[in-house]
Amino acid sequence: MRVAALLALISSLSWGVADFLGGLAARRAGATQVLAVSYPSGAIAITFLAIFVVPGTLSSDLIGISLLAGLVGTIAITLLYAALVRGQMGVVSPITAVMSGAVPVVVGLFRGEQPSAYAFAGMGLAVIAVVLVSRESAHHHGRTPIFAIGLAIASGIAIGFYLTIIGLAPVDSGVWVATLGRWFSTIIMITFVVVVVRSFNKSTFPWKLAIITGVLDSTANGLFQLASQRGLLSIVAVLGSLYPAATVVLARVVIKERMNRLQSVGVLMALGAAVLLAFNS
Repeated sequence: MRVAALLALISSLSWGVADFLGGLAARRAGATQVLAVSYPSGAIAITFLAIFVVPGTLSSDLIGISLLAGLVGTIAITLLYAALVRGQMGVVSPITAVMSGAVPVVVGLFRGEQPSAYAFAGMGLAVIAVVLVSRESAHHHGRTPIFAIGLAIASGIAIGFYLTIIGLAPVDSGVWVATLGRWFSTIIMITFVVVVVRSFNKSTFPWKLAIITGVLDSTANGLFQLASQRGLLSIVAVLGSLYPAATVVLARVVIKERMNRLQSVGVLMALGAAVLLAFNS
């Protein structure tokens, strides 16, 4: 279980940095264009991981679950980037984290897992955290629109289902579900850009940000799949949902985002909820 927890925490750190860098890139070039670059970059990186670092059994049985993971993952990350473009990272990220951690816990309940008192306390705290982090002063200059908050909630739910899908992958599959899912997502995003968007400004595009974002995000997905194979889904999912800590710190240090007191309390409660849920052992 200690190995699973460590892998989940490393994945959360990687996700947090990826969200921050991806949010910056999306503000410069648009979420769809960034994903069209970050996804293939991440697909290449995680394929290397799947073949040379943690090889697993690759079978035709993984195609269906990988397709589903790729589709849900695409929806989740698109909603997330749309929310990051429209709202403060320090508000959007904790909301998605709480929701993404809650979904696997609920799924675990239906699968017969028995959460501890800490887990139930974390769920209640998470609800209060979402309410507080969504409240803003009328005089607050960094206002996050209600629409962005709605996108963040929807993104968190989608991320939670994505984590559940790859978390329930066969134990001997290594990181192939996350890998194939990333390739399917890549095909979807590139097709969408070519057919629908049809515009891509190569000269001003934030290439480095997009590529690094893709590598970090896909690596985090692979690490999470490995963690879920070594521990309970309900535990590793909420440990993975701690990723806003890195996003919030980077947003405050690098781009000087500020939040009012209620939001600050909400962020702390959201992180506290994730920690409490992690005691579901």
